[in-house]
Amino acid sequence: MVSPKHVCVIGAGVSGLAAAKAFSARGHKVTIVERSTDLGGVWEPARSYPEVQTQSPKDLYRYTDRAMPEAYPEWPTGPQVHAYLADYAKGHGLDRMLRLDTAVAGMERRTAGKPGWTLALTDKNGTTTKEDFDFVAICTGQFNEPRELHCPGEATFTAAGGQILHSSEYGDPSLAKGRRVVVLGGSKSATDIAVNAVKSGAREVTIVFREPVWRIPYFIGGLVNFKRILYIRAQEQMFPGWGASALARFAHRVTAPLVWANWRGLESLLKAQLKLKKCKMVPKERIEDGVNCSVPIATPGFYPMVADGRIKAVFGTFDRYEGNTIVMSGGEHVAADVAVLAIGYKLGVPFLPEAYQSKLVDADGQYRLYRLIANPDLPDMGFVGFNSSFCTVLCADLAANWLVRYADGQLARQPTAQAMRDNIEMMLHFKRVERPAAGVYGGLCVAPYHYRHFDELMADIGAKEFSRNPLAERFLPPDADAYARYLASAPDYRAAA
Repeated sequence: MVSPKHVCVIGAGVSGLAAAKAFSARGHKVTIVERSTDLGGVWEPARSYPEVQTQSPKDLYRYTDRAMPEAYPEWPTGPQVHAYLADYAKGHGLDRMLRLDTAVAGMERRTAGKPGWTLALTDKNGTTTKEDFDFVAICTGQFNEPRELHCPGEATFTAAGGQILHSSEYGDPSLAKGRRVVVLGGSKSATDIAVNAVKSGAREVTIVFREPVWRIPYFIGGLVNFKRILYIRAQEQMFPGWGASALARFAHRVTAPLVWANWRGLESLLKAQLKLKKCKMVPKERIEDGVNCSVPIATPGFYPMVADGRIKAVFGTFDRYEGNTIVMSGGEHVAADVAVLAIGYKLGVPFLPEAYQSKLVDADGQYRLYRLIANPDLPDMGFVGFNSSFCTVLCADLAANWLVRYADGQLARQPTAQAMRDNIEMMLHFKRVERPAAGVYGGLCVAPYHYRHFDELMADIGAKEFSRNPLAERFLPPDADAYARYLASAPDYRAAA
């Protein structure tokens, strides 16, 4: 028998909704706390910049039990994704579990040896109350607290009328019209904003980043949807994986020349398609050495605008502000009216007590999470959405279904605490030594090992089915409807008082 729990889900974005649905479907009482005024996380309208759209096609950016509307384009816009999430919440009754404008100020283990946690929750009026929960699902993800960058002279710059804002604050494209916009960062949000500033009538647009990186166009060669190349198991198997047997390592060495030729061919295609030499933006790194969650999609129009001078690219970073100019680390002076810091977000769980922080994150920033979901030394707690990928929604959905079974002791392969610790150490060695690219974002990146990660979760859950026919399984991207069937094939249960 599984007893019902009162579960607190922290965060009402993609991951929080997945966790709330998974726990409530198993008979648990769920409370979702969200510090913002609306659900959606990064897709909340107040946090979305103009013309934002998904990096992933809509058939990959969805829950297993609800497809995006047919009328949506292949890469849905921010408002469309938010509408999809709101509809999902309403359809599963998650909106009735939601407490908006509620922040987690702190947490501690419950007293008298009771399982669970006591959370200090602060409402919009600043009133803090304490509430007990049997289990906590942390779903704050990797886009929670905007990073800050402060340089000498910024007070003088702003006093003279200059604006400095994080990319999440670039909500009104009219602020670019007739002004000199400088964007710092190499992510897709940075290139999106630079392109939008040009379209919005900016007087000048400059983008500043440390070095060129490989960017993937929506259609490789102008014809093939990138999901049919980079999301397939056949491509994934070109990367050495963790825990490989001696035979697997030997096979990898034998096929290495073919794998090398595959990547060089893709690089040549991208150089030609995106005109990287003309833009002077050919990356130094081999493409296969940097494939992870930080590889951005090429914003349509970005490279043509760099090539014809509508966007000026500067390599380096901000050093200081001088009057109405920004001085770069290489000494170049760039006149500016608006500085947009597209420098990402801080990764962390600030409300977790210090004694538990050290159990969760190592000194080098690597997270200690089994399956990127749970830590045996953080009882009655799990993480959804920390298994970052390009299939963000599907990853969160499967992680949530794994977590509720883990919390209830219902995994077919329920791990012991020691087995979890051993696996964590093995994975940390893989990320630190065998494939350093896997260590980005604190090691919380699934890409390019989507299928390998999903296989482990499905086997743990006890799915009796978790593969399609051999050709589809090898050469097609993950199928959310197929994963719905796999989940349905696992043993069923429900908590009961």
